[in-house]
Amino acid sequence: MVFNFLKGQFIDVIEWLDDSRDTLVYRFERYGNNIMMGAKLTVREGQTAVFIHEGQMADVFGPGLYELETNNMPLMTALQHWDHGFNSPFKSEIYFINTRRFPGLKWGTQNPIMLRDPEFGALRLRAFGSYTIRVTDPGKFMTEIVGTDGEFTEDEISGQIRNIVVQKVSQSLAASGIPALDMAANTGDLSKIVADAIAPTLGDYGLSIPELYIENISLPPEVEKVLDQRSSMGIVGDLNKYTQFSAAQAMQTAASAGGDSAMGAGMGMGMGMGMANAMANAMGGAGQSAQQPAAAAPPPPPPPPAAPQFHLAVNGQTTGPFSTAQLQQMMAQGQFNRDSMVWTQGMAGWAKAGDVQALASVFAAMPPPPPPAG
Repeated sequence: MVFNFLKGQFIDVIEWLDDSRDTLVYRFERYGNNIMMGAKLTVREGQTAVFIHEGQMADVFGPGLYELETNNMPLMTALQHWDHGFNSPFKSEIYFINTRRFPGLKWGTQNPIMLRDPEFGALRLRAFGSYTIRVTDPGKFMTEIVGTDGEFTEDEISGQIRNIVVQKVSQSLAASGIPALDMAANTGDLSKIVADAIAPTLGDYGLSIPELYIENISLPPEVEKVLDQRSSMGIVGDLNKYTQFSAAQAMQTAASAGGDSAMGAGMGMGMGMGMANAMANAMGGAGQSAQQPAAAAPPPPPPPPAAPQFHLAVNGQTTGPFSTAQLQQMMAQGQFNRDSMVWTQGMAGWAKAGDVQALASVFAAMPPPPPPAG
């Protein structure tokens, strides 16, 4: 700031030199609460000056050098009811708003994002990145966010914006339908989708988000471990050939460790012969398999189907589930019969037990009701 005083009483030059790098709004401290008509106002590039008179927003000045007069302060003139030239001091609060970009702000998902992945099913993901904010409507920003804060920094708004970003990222990732393994190749498109979704909300604050980056989308550690195992299996390929290759490497390493001694030489010769035999057998087996492929082992039989479990409706209450064996015991105790209402997974609704085909075996040993006495 530069303070020049006219006759030791009034401000003559009004300007703000920002050296903080994180201040969005700075209230210019007035000397004696008076501003001299005709004072010089300097607004630098990346700044906007806003005059507040008795709690009301008055004139807004963009970058440039101004001499404060009634002709370039129309709103202040109207609020003060200046009908003619005015040269006396007046009272007004002056706020300088930083309109440059504030880059490098961080965001991240504190809790995992739940989504349904087309390949892995239900899945939890975490994501983090960075974004940039900028004041695009100084008047709206002063009204909606700053108020009377004399020095407003990016820390005071970044938390709220971070919450909005995380919310939109969660919604966008869950609704994208992109497989988790393909998201890394689509972070650019996802970033644009999130930025477009955030724009209307930030616009209400007088802000914009020129840049937003999704830097990383990660799986839970336990899922990453399983995925690494799956990738390793794909890289290994034929397990038998991999075992032979590993054995050959081990023999060569052991032979090299013997040095120039006779024992080392003998070990090297023995292991070399063993390796040659192993390779010959492998090549012979490969040739034989090329002429007559080995019969594949028959697949194991599928597991038996799970027995259905039935729910009973008794006096307006649902009980169960019960197996068919339990229903047979209940039938013997008089707690279950053909007219009992039952339901199991796959049925459209409740039905009498005697009409359910899956319960036919339960009533097979039960005689029908006796004929009426006659």
